[in-house]
Amino acid sequence: MNSNSSDNPVDAYDDCPCSGTNLSRLLQPAIMTILAEKSLHGYAIVERLAQTPLLGGDRPDPTGVYRALSGMEERGFVTASWDTSERGPAKKMYELTPGGHGCLARWTSSLAEYHRAIGALIEKAREASAHFQRAQRSRRGSGDKRRET
Repeated sequence: MNSNSSDNPVDAYDDCPCSGTNLSRLLQPAIMTILAEKSLHGYAIVERLAQTPLLGGDRPDPTGVYRALSGMEERGFVTASWDTSERGPAKKMYELTPGGHGCLARWTSSLAEYHRAIGALIEKAREASAHFQRAQRSRRGSGDKRRET
């Protein structure tokens, strides 16, 4: 992790997207989940992201992926090295660090809490909708009875 991180592991992630304060940054935990399985080069990460439920088969913008990887590298969550073992141009390989695994664990907790809260919100919204529909039917029914008399 970077040198200005707190010694407390929980505090070290407080200003990190894994705290769940900015869900528009779900790209980071998706990348980390992929890298937790094995080290990959950037293009392979882009291809694997396209296969995730998060993107539903859509290919992500590679520029955004590389920007996210660069930010995670600056924070010490991934390391990058050049792979020159294959023919062709060298490829930058990314690997999740122990700090990155900690951040992914925090993401997992944050996302699980959001999942629970969103589930509760969905249930309340369904109840409210059902209540509204019952009230509408009741009003229509009482209006019909008034017309009959």
